[in-house]
Amino acid sequence: MSREILEAVRAIEREKGIEAETLIEALEDALLAAYKKTPGAARHAQVSLDHASGDFRVYAIELPAALEERLLDEARERAIQALEDAEAETGEKSHTLVSDSDLDIDWADVPEERIARRDVTPENFGRIAAQTAKQVILQRIREAERAMMYEEYVDRVGEVVTGIVQQAGDRNNVLVDLGKVEALLPRSEQVDGERYEQGSRIKAVITEVRSGTKGPQVILSRRDSELIRTLFELEVPEVADGLVEIRGVAREPGYRSKIAVQSHAQGVDPVGACVGPRGSRVRMVVSELRGEKIDIIPWNSEPARFIAKALSPARVREVLIDDEGKEATVLVPDDQLSLAIGKEGMNARLAARLTGWRVDIQSETQYAAAEAEAAYAGGSEGEEHTGRCSAVLSTGKRCPNASLPGSRYCGIPAHRELATQEGEAAVA
Repeated sequence: MSREILEAVRAIEREKGIEAETLIEALEDALLAAYKKTPGAARHAQVSLDHASGDFRVYAIELPAALEERLLDEARERAIQALEDAEAETGEKSHTLVSDSDLDIDWADVPEERIARRDVTPENFGRIAAQTAKQVILQRIREAERAMMYEEYVDRVGEVVTGIVQQAGDRNNVLVDLGKVEALLPRSEQVDGERYEQGSRIKAVITEVRSGTKGPQVILSRRDSELIRTLFELEVPEVADGLVEIRGVAREPGYRSKIAVQSHAQGVDPVGACVGPRGSRVRMVVSELRGEKIDIIPWNSEPARFIAKALSPARVREVLIDDEGKEATVLVPDDQLSLAIGKEGMNARLAARLTGWRVDIQSETQYAAAEAEAAYAGGSEGEEHTGRCSAVLSTGKRCPNASLPGSRYCGIPAHRELATQEGEAAVA
């Protein structure tokens, strides 16, 4: 029977990838616990595999009295320390009684010459070994499979997976079958307005993997921005090949998203590549996201141009940049103001997230009125109080730079020349 157990252990090692040594150690521990329950069992014993016969043998361990007492004291201290650690962690008082018969003596570091071993294997130990082996092997197979699944999925955090909805009756918890494991899509990671029908196939991002007694618990998200990146990688070959890079994603799940794309190959239009022929590629992504609108923005290293594009579909007249505070004032035609801001400020909010700049949107009328009030309010004889340069550019627009202290002009040489000319005129 013992040889059959060994053959079964080797077969499991080949099929399940569980090391035979791990299973044998588990069998020895389980058989030792079974032996301790037999009448007249030795106080200290060890179970080991006889490699010659393939049988499991039980050896009574006899130690010198002084050494045994010292090892018992050490084991008692370890048990008490473990209880104190558990109390500190849970905050609850433990009423567990530490008994010497339950202590695990560690004689691993004791020299062999000080240990006496005596074979005390019971006559019916083969039958006990067979019964115990079946239970232990099944248990260890389950534990090893759970551990392997945990290791597999913990390395896939941030990855997009496809699963089948198993249970969708409770909106707070949607169960998704990923094949080897059942994942959870919690309410906080679901998109408002989406319905998850039982048996339907969905894509989601793995955001967390927890180790549980029943196996790994995989937490999914449909709100994560990584979902959009991966969907475009699947639908757009240029993105998958690295010819087009998605530089940023800003998302209001279920409503609207903006992505910034950049081309790394000459002649490749990043926006056109993501849109696809007649919009076929972006349409597939929108379909997977259940109708969520997507704005594809060409990335630009110049903040003013990037911000102007990020506010699409609104037309922008001018962008005034404050590099120090990383703030931008955007001027739009009066009829474009509501479009630039978007419903409940969504368009402006997404543009700010995508660019990383704080965006203040004003209509031309509002800005002109604010400039006039800042320039002349409370002043005398037309004295200006605005901090903006008074020079007028060749385009007919006012210079957006801040004026220097004590001057109406900025530090650009041509504009400083205007200040000099004004000073000469005042003297004359």
